[in-house]
Amino acid sequence: MKNRERAVRDGAGDDVFSRLDSRPKASASGLFRQIEEMAKTAGFSYYLLADFPRGDRSGFLANCLASNWPKNLIAFYEEADLFYCSKLITQLKRQITPVFCDNAPFEGAAANQENHSLTTLFRMHGLKNTFAFALHDANLRQYVFAFSGERTALPRDEVKEQVFRGMEFLDAFSRLNPVEQPSEALSSREIECLRWSAAGKSSDEIAIILDLSPHTVAGYLKSAMRKLDSVNRMQAVARAFRYRLL
Repeated sequence: MKNRERAVRDGAGDDVFSRLDSRPKASASGLFRQIEEMAKTAGFSYYLLADFPRGDRSGFLANCLASNWPKNLIAFYEEADLFYCSKLITQLKRQITPVFCDNAPFEGAAANQENHSLTTLFRMHGLKNTFAFALHDANLRQYVFAFSGERTALPRDEVKEQVFRGMEFLDAFSRLNPVEQPSEALSSREIECLRWSAAGKSSDEIAIILDLSPHTVAGYLKSAMRKLDSVNRMQAVARAFRYRLL
């Protein structure tokens, strides 16, 4: 992970975190400027673009694509490991409309000293209010856009404008960030067996459905697990969904 992370400098000369450097330099810098401009247009000082956290990748740095949060705040937040279970992510899971938070959106639900210290650090750096929304690209990958600062709630027309600009950004970003594919293509039978496994069927039940022997079904599933670099069926199914095979 560390060799993919780097600090990129914005127009004001401040260090910002970005993983967009894996794209062509000119394209990455253009995308970077789009996110920065979205924050400025909405009247916020800070921005965060991140993959929506998943069960197999929940950490902050593992999901953060670009942010101009202060370095010490990023380091503290990564150590706290609260991104996947934060109030903001929990709220975005429950609704499809944008959210505006003025009460510690990045902390976890538990009331403890770590949360209190985190909230104090966010506010000390001026991240008092946060406007955020989640969008998915044409490949069904979901992202979080979050803009923080002193500004109060946005009127509806500005919310619509920001969401539309986020959609435009993802249109461009998805072209530079194609869907990952397994190193070896799965056969139609392997995909069929995975699909029925995802539906909760056992090898014996899949064998009856597909008119195969249980041994043959187990062989297909084992082969699919190998191709998807998975240690069990559950992980193979999860990765097949990620690759849009199911």
